[in-house]
Amino acid sequence: MQTIEYFKLQAKNLHKDFKTQKLYFDSNYGRDLYEYAPKFFDVEALLNDFDIDENNFTLMNAQHIIAKVVGFDKWTDMVKASPAALELAKLLFDNLHKITNEEWEYYVLNVENENDIILDDEFKLEIFKTVFADVDGHQTTGFDYRLANYETPLNENQIITPRKKKKKNTVQISALPLVGANRKKAIEVANWKFEDLLQMMEPRHPELLRKLWKPEKYIDEVLRPDMLPIDRDYAFSMIEAFLVHHFIELDTEADKQGLNLN
Repeated sequence: MQTIEYFKLQAKNLHKDFKTQKLYFDSNYGRDLYEYAPKFFDVEALLNDFDIDENNFTLMNAQHIIAKVVGFDKWTDMVKASPAALELAKLLFDNLHKITNEEWEYYVLNVENENDIILDDEFKLEIFKTVFADVDGHQTTGFDYRLANYETPLNENQIITPRKKKKKNTVQISALPLVGANRKKAIEVANWKFEDLLQMMEPRHPELLRKLWKPEKYIDEVLRPDMLPIDRDYAFSMIEAFLVHHFIELDTEADKQGLNLN
């Protein structure tokens, strides 16, 4: 199957998942919401991470989401991409349990900055194969949006057995700033993610980076009053996800300070 046809199939499967949509009344929010019975994708996670109109989700919208998941701004960019870029996108999709596109982009940026080069599509593909696709043991700190056990269908008739979904935690955060046990847990999550990024990204000046890292200040900036009420687990996942960008900002500042020291 050609790579672009492969992604067309993923988009069709995502569209099928959205078509399982049913309306129900949510007493927590006091209004009607949609629920889904997906087979291929975690629809709730995609709704949280992407700007999706639940009332008008078309196959074209599904194509756009699939393109975003593997690093393209839109579907037409994917269609026009080089063969190497498309192959890399497919490997990214097939290895979402190992590394998300966001983590991969930072990995590439770090390699380019360390070596003062710009990697072309072919070189990126070879690096991904060598470091991630062909190596077991990697585990993303991001989100694998696929429901099937890290397997993707070869054709529309293939039967996929979905993973069992975890029971949703309905504990809500309704006031900020976080206090007590919630604040303690949020700081633990942020610190854990920070240490994970330190090991994965290997910055030039880790000690300077540690001095710049203020987990409590970061948490208070990520969680805003206009987000309330918010599911506690989702709030913690946002703390993890947004830290990648904050880490890059701190790393840039640490590099500047490192140059001044020299």
